[in-house]
Amino acid sequence: MHFKTFVSPRVFRAIQNVDIDDLTRCTAKEIRPILPCLVRMSLISPLDNTRECAEGRKEILTLLSGIELVNSIVALLSIDFHQLENDVKKEQQLRQKLGSSHTDSILLQSAPSSLALEFERSDSTRRLQLVLSELLFISSQLHEQQQKGQQSLTSLDGTSGGACITPLRHSDLFDNAVYMEEICDVICIALAELPAVLNLTEVVETLLHVKHGPYIICWVVANSPDCFREVCTSLISNAERQEEETAVGRVRMQALTLLCQMNPVQALAVRAKCVELCRMPALAIALSLEHSGQTVGADPEGDMVAFVSGLLLGSDQQVRNWFAMFVRNGQKRKGESQAALNLLRDELLRRLQAVVLYSMDQRLPDSCVVQASALLRLYCALRGIAGIKFQEEEVSLVVQLLTSHPPPSPAGVRFVSLGLCMLIACPSLISLPEHERRSIEWVQWLVREEAYFESASGVTASFGEMLLLMAIHFHSNQLSAICELVCSTLGMKVPIRPNNMTRMKHIFTQDIFTEQVVTSHAVKVPVTANLNANITGFLPVHCIHQLLKSRAFTKHRVPIKSWIYRQICSSVPPLHPVLPALIEVYVNSILVPSPKAPQEHTNKPLDEEEIRRVFEVSTAFGGMVETRRIKSETVSINMDVDEMPGSSATSESSSLVTQLLLLYYLLLYEDVRLASAHSTAAAGRVVKSYTPEFLSELPIRYLLQQARRDQQSYAGLFSPLLRLLATHFPHLCLVEDWLDEEEASELITQVEIRDKLSTSDSNINDVLSQIPQCPSRAVRLLRQLIAMPPTDVWPHASAIIQHLPALLDNRVPRCAPVLSVVLRVLQASLAASRCQLARHLQDRPEPSRTLQGGPALPPPSEGEREELRAALVWAQDSLALQILLETCLASGDDKANPGQRWALQEVRSLVCSHLHQVFIADPSLAKLVHFQGYPRELLPVMVRGVPSMHICLDFLPELLGQPCLDKQAFAVDLVSHLSVQYALPKSLSVARLAVNTLSTLLGVLPSASRAKLFGPSLPALVRICEAFPPLTEDVVSLLMQLGRVCVSETSLTGAMQIGDSSATTDREDKETADTNLALCRLVEDTFLDILSKAVLRNKIY
Repeated sequence: MHFKTFVSPRVFRAIQNVDIDDLTRCTAKEIRPILPCLVRMSLISPLDNTRECAEGRKEILTLLSGIELVNSIVALLSIDFHQLENDVKKEQQLRQKLGSSHTDSILLQSAPSSLALEFERSDSTRRLQLVLSELLFISSQLHEQQQKGQQSLTSLDGTSGGACITPLRHSDLFDNAVYMEEICDVICIALAELPAVLNLTEVVETLLHVKHGPYIICWVVANSPDCFREVCTSLISNAERQEEETAVGRVRMQALTLLCQMNPVQALAVRAKCVELCRMPALAIALSLEHSGQTVGADPEGDMVAFVSGLLLGSDQQVRNWFAMFVRNGQKRKGESQAALNLLRDELLRRLQAVVLYSMDQRLPDSCVVQASALLRLYCALRGIAGIKFQEEEVSLVVQLLTSHPPPSPAGVRFVSLGLCMLIACPSLISLPEHERRSIEWVQWLVREEAYFESASGVTASFGEMLLLMAIHFHSNQLSAICELVCSTLGMKVPIRPNNMTRMKHIFTQDIFTEQVVTSHAVKVPVTANLNANITGFLPVHCIHQLLKSRAFTKHRVPIKSWIYRQICSSVPPLHPVLPALIEVYVNSILVPSPKAPQEHTNKPLDEEEIRRVFEVSTAFGGMVETRRIKSETVSINMDVDEMPGSSATSESSSLVTQLLLLYYLLLYEDVRLASAHSTAAAGRVVKSYTPEFLSELPIRYLLQQARRDQQSYAGLFSPLLRLLATHFPHLCLVEDWLDEEEASELITQVEIRDKLSTSDSNINDVLSQIPQCPSRAVRLLRQLIAMPPTDVWPHASAIIQHLPALLDNRVPRCAPVLSVVLRVLQASLAASRCQLARHLQDRPEPSRTLQGGPALPPPSEGEREELRAALVWAQDSLALQILLETCLASGDDKANPGQRWALQEVRSLVCSHLHQVFIADPSLAKLVHFQGYPRELLPVMVRGVPSMHICLDFLPELLGQPCLDKQAFAVDLVSHLSVQYALPKSLSVARLAVNTLSTLLGVLPSASRAKLFGPSLPALVRICEAFPPLTEDVVSLLMQLGRVCVSETSLTGAMQIGDSSATTDREDKETADTNLALCRLVEDTFLDILSKAVLRNKIY
């Protein structure tokens, strides 16, 4: 006999909502499972004392009055639960001991021979004790087995290690179905009255291991409807990830299924909990099938398709792996997983058949396109992610649906794209000849109808570009790129083996698209109007990019220049990310011939006239007489058929994107051309070169500023464009210009121009010519011009420049603002000169040399030419620095006029700042300038004003070793100033070297040279002693030696005393004596200065 009394959803809903009226309409058999709850409601005093509550209790009593079983339940509620609770606690403590037997019980003082007979004869208290004792014993056995690590229950006789048998615990009490109703009443009353000792979830988990456990659980939950979610969550969380294959898992699944049938409203919530915890996938499928009604008509929204697609295509990797494992196990094992998987496949197959039936004559109606796309994507996910093996019927129906003809709509385009990708992702679909033939005919139909689809659907990125792109990749054998294309279109990562695409490759390359057909078709594809980054999908530009990359156009001599030009002119912001890459491969296809193709097979570059047409309304081409404003937003361009081969007479839109792309093309073209100049010359090829004059006409600086201000719209172009500009136009990328531009923009936001002045040329001339009389108007006008766009100020450039003082005016070296402009111009000019010299070497590789009247010499090597270029660069850079150093010399006016001294100080600050930047950028230039030398009175200015002067300590030993006395004296003087400014260990060693060098030279120099060296060097010795007192002894020794030498030579000339000049000698001896005498006095003065500044100084710091 089986106990299968089911709790109806109606009764559970009524007891859950306490709907008394609905309960009164139920029969006695229907309300039998919830009698314990109803009896407790009628007997226990409620907290709610309202009239409605009292009336409800009366109705419940009326309902229960005719049921005889109520008396037994009332008897259960009448026992001493306090004593029973104490006995249960003692029983639980006893059962916690390992190895306790069934006879060891506190609740049962004497173990009966048959629990069933004892239960039938006992009173209410004894019945409660019997049921609770049996439950606690089974629970203890389960806990004991878990601690021992056993995976399943042992057999009834307690043996272990044998075969795994049923997990049900054989019990004389629970095996008899005739007592189940009374046992359920006892369990419900015990759980309600003993909540402190009996945990509901633990009792439910124990009931899974007894016969009729799922039905008892439903009765328990029906009497405590508020714990439905708690019980379901506990049952799911305690399950294994794939527990449906075990006996316990089947019982657990049955319990949850019955609970969801009892409360169908919560079925989807239970399913969601299974997914959240990654447990019991078969239950989730069963609940979904029950919810969908297992018919397409009952669930037109397709919850099953959406649910399974969400599992496999969602963002949760753990859920995806969990469900994929369920599908794989379902194909290998027999059990609940296989049964649930088969039900799922049957449901999907029914839906697939229903959609195919709607596709009469292979025409898919518009109402089924979205549903068909979802089915195709789901089957692809099942095959690619879950690894399901299609059956013959499934393959046949999928191919029929996939090769149907959808309507020309965005949904139809999406359906076709998914179908194309599914053919590649699932090669088993075309394993049969009939399916392969049908698929080939469908793809050929797509090729014919692609233009109509695009025009009728209004979708810019249609499947035609995808077809073309697939064919391109197949021809170039880029199978990994096809895999990426398929995965991105399907929206899933599908493992596609390259060897599985062999057949599809043959179909695409031999039967549908030959390489000649691909290139000829690609150049005829219309360009994408208003191409920008917001247009998603696969576009013609992707196809052209791949064909250029594989050199298909050059191989088949298909001109592509006009198509690329039209697409560039049809681009708008934000920049499409593939356009910079398109320009790169286009430039390479022009200048770098493929090693597999003849060298004459290269694409043609853009003409200067075509580029000039984009900038034709720019002030760069408008001249200074009739200038027009650059329209950075839209500029109409008229292209004639004669001027542009292969193009139609259409009017296209040229935006700032177009100008930036063409600028990038020009710079990249020149960069690649110069880099490959040697190989081009060796091959005897002549390539087009864009002249510097043409490039100088372009508004490069303006375009760069616009791109920098809106880097989000030109993210993929600004960085490479800036790199090329820094290489070929460094004078346009000075850091100072960028910083000044930011300051100017901040100034523009702060300036509020109330009374605007006229910006005509006549008014500008009038205001600027009256600067001495009224400078305030000039300031207002200049601020107004700064706030204007550069395109509006450029027409007035000549009127503004003519009022600036000449750069070679004598007043410039004492006017710091104008000198800063000169320094900026100088910096830009030198940068442009260096770039031009490097370009000259690259543009003219290895010219031959010929002696006058002699044979031709071999051309200079690359190293020699580079050395000559570097020497020329250093010569002009050092010359510019020497001129700047001369401006720092104080003139007579500077010394006499206090205001001029302040101007001189400001000028020196500017020059020193410039020198510091130059020395940091090129330390070798600092060495060259100091080896050339400059006035020694500028040494204090240089050392204090140029922070990078400490690098001179590296080459000062070499400068001291020069055979020129002037350079040696200059080096000693420089060492002294550096020692005072940077009292470092390295300065100490260099200063000691300088003192030793002077000591050595003292013994070898003649009299005339001695005075020339030591005369200017003696003050430097004072500074050295001041900076490094430990060197004072060496310096004093040098001074004494120098004094003795001078006195000795003076004595030899006939002078008896120092300072007596009455002796008569010849003229040379007289000059030598005077020189030595002067040098002796300098030695004495130097000695006194050392005493006062170094030896006797009482303030060290």
